[in-house]
Amino acid sequence: MATLKGGEFLIKQIPANEIFSIEELNEEQKMLRDSAKEFIDREVVPQRERFEKKDYAFTEETMRKLGDMGMLGIAVPEEYGGLGMGFVTTMLACDYLSGTTGSLATAYGAHTGIGTLPIVLYGTEEQKKKYLPDLATGTKFGAYCLTEPDAGSDANSGKTRAKLSEDGKHYIINGQKMWISNAGFADTFTLFAKIDDDKNITGFVINRSELENPESLTFGEEEHKLGIRASSTRQVFFNDMKVPVENLLGERNNGFKIALNALNVGRIKLAAACLDAQRRILNHSIQYSNERKQFGVSISTFGAIRKKLAEMATGVFVSEAGSYRAAKNVQDKIDELVAGGMDHQAAELKGVEEFAVECSILKVFVSDLAQHTADEGIQVYGGMGFSEDTPMEAAWRDSRISRIYEGTNEINRLLAVGMLIKRAMKGELDLLSPAMAISKELMGIPSFEVPDYSEFMSEEKAIIANLKKVFLMVSGAALQKYMMDIEKQQHLLLNASEILNQIYMAESAVLRAEKHFSPESVEAAMAQLNLYKAVEKIIVAAKEGIISFAEGDEQRMMLSGLRRFTKYTNHPNVVALTEKVAAHYIEKGAY
Repeated sequence: MATLKGGEFLIKQIPANEIFSIEELNEEQKMLRDSAKEFIDREVVPQRERFEKKDYAFTEETMRKLGDMGMLGIAVPEEYGGLGMGFVTTMLACDYLSGTTGSLATAYGAHTGIGTLPIVLYGTEEQKKKYLPDLATGTKFGAYCLTEPDAGSDANSGKTRAKLSEDGKHYIINGQKMWISNAGFADTFTLFAKIDDDKNITGFVINRSELENPESLTFGEEEHKLGIRASSTRQVFFNDMKVPVENLLGERNNGFKIALNALNVGRIKLAAACLDAQRRILNHSIQYSNERKQFGVSISTFGAIRKKLAEMATGVFVSEAGSYRAAKNVQDKIDELVAGGMDHQAAELKGVEEFAVECSILKVFVSDLAQHTADEGIQVYGGMGFSEDTPMEAAWRDSRISRIYEGTNEINRLLAVGMLIKRAMKGELDLLSPAMAISKELMGIPSFEVPDYSEFMSEEKAIIANLKKVFLMVSGAALQKYMMDIEKQQHLLLNASEILNQIYMAESAVLRAEKHFSPESVEAAMAQLNLYKAVEKIIVAAKEGIISFAEGDEQRMMLSGLRRFTKYTNHPNVVALTEKVAAHYIEKGAY
């Protein structure tokens, strides 16, 4: 069976048995998850204060312990000293190691992701043999030098330059980078510079300890940041730094592609890194609300608090559903390509690239939700939440960076829709035919028959199918109007992105609930609750978009279509669903 294409969820009805969720972890994965959780609870939770007091040495020490456990080499092939585990397992490790402090989450993510993966994916055999064993074991740590003072989202506009030496043996590199995670204790640096007047940047990899002139690589002071306080973040300066020609990573002029693909992986991993943070914030909030008494009763008996806890729990369920669904899609694509004879290195690149749209969706949705969860956590704690004596204020500060990392959420919203449109224009994904079919449907007379929704989740799946029509209707009409100028219509693209994100995540939660839980389960209630909220958000985004570019009969027809495609036959009792979720987790005492 051919695997799903990236973005194809928009034009297909996805059966529940074709998605993967966290309930399906195998025994090896469960052991790794439990080992990661036990390590964090033993080594990190009791030392939370040290991270907040900018104890960079403790972050490095904790990373070395993770290296001893093999946690730094999960994605590194076995022949280079790693564990060679699959994509889902790397997501799982990132999930359960990242939840307590953003400082360790950043150090771990920067090292195992952008610090190591470019070498795994683009390195020559010699480079992989040289650098990966030390990175996999934590003997050396990795850093990734892309951002410059004048080159953030526009990474290709960097001013760092590389020039070939007269003897042709070295590149001489000059320039500066900023916001470099792990810079203070890293030895292996992946960096990007333009060779001469090349159009695109080129990648290089070096070990700081092997430089001919140690003074050619210097560092600024540690940055003082809102959150992730014990994550080492410095400026990096290259001053006539000599890099052997064999240290060029990938091909000349190909650095921008390396950077983009590293960021695609980083985006889905960032979603994973926000999951256990949400779980832990929720658990603290449940425990506090059960213990905190006001007016002679626990505050967890108050409807306003119960609503918050129910929505936080629903957010965790939905975030997990989308993240692990996409991770398995990536894994399946890699496996399919390898089975077809492709080299594993190339297959991993293609697998992640295939689901770049989903990676951006997850990055935006889950990081937004993590911030909101932390904010609500403070609110549950009340005045105590604002105090450094409770874990909430640090969680709130740490979560804020997630909306900026790996491309801001605004950039990622534009990217997701932009990539879909490009795929459609290249003929890789047929969005045009279904969009035209919807136009015809709008001209026809709607059916007034009441469907049979007796089967579990059948109405929810019918609504999701209609929400996909909303996206195709709005984006199809907008494309017809603006054609190649669509990229300039950022307000409209942001509206389209909101519709896209809500569809993917709502579908993930509904299919997870259908596959693994019963109609009376709290998980079914969370999937239904989330879908209702998603429909409301889609109505707002679609209406704003339609009114911005359509007029007269076209506008009236599309607004009528929007009402038709967002209509429930049986409205869910949102208050009852909310109460069901709240009661379950308040009684249980944790997610």
